[in-house]
Amino acid sequence: MSYAVIKTGGKQYRVQQGDVLRVELLTAEEGATVSFDQVLMVGSGESVTVGAPVVEGATVSATVRKHGRADKIRIIKFRRRKHYKRQQGHRQHFTEIEITGINA
Repeated sequence: MSYAVIKTGGKQYRVQQGDVLRVELLTAEEGATVSFDQVLMVGSGESVTVGAPVVEGATVSATVRKHGRADKIRIIKFRRRKHYKRQQGHRQHFTEIEITGINA
């Protein structure tokens, strides 16, 4: 089974065909096909190709399953006995994709 390391949204992901993962928000409709050309590494068994910084001609294709927002995280600043408390919440947008092919 071949795998690849791709870079998207400032993060790196190790993916195989059939994987479902959540990445930073992409500008693509649900059901659309997206292609990642920033492939940092491609491997299959013992043979591994490492790019400098990317592997030339390698692409990873995926299908957009859905868009959404992650669970809320709460940010709290608090100083005891000082009458100081600040609260803030954040929900990160994401795109859920399914890897459909790795072309090395």
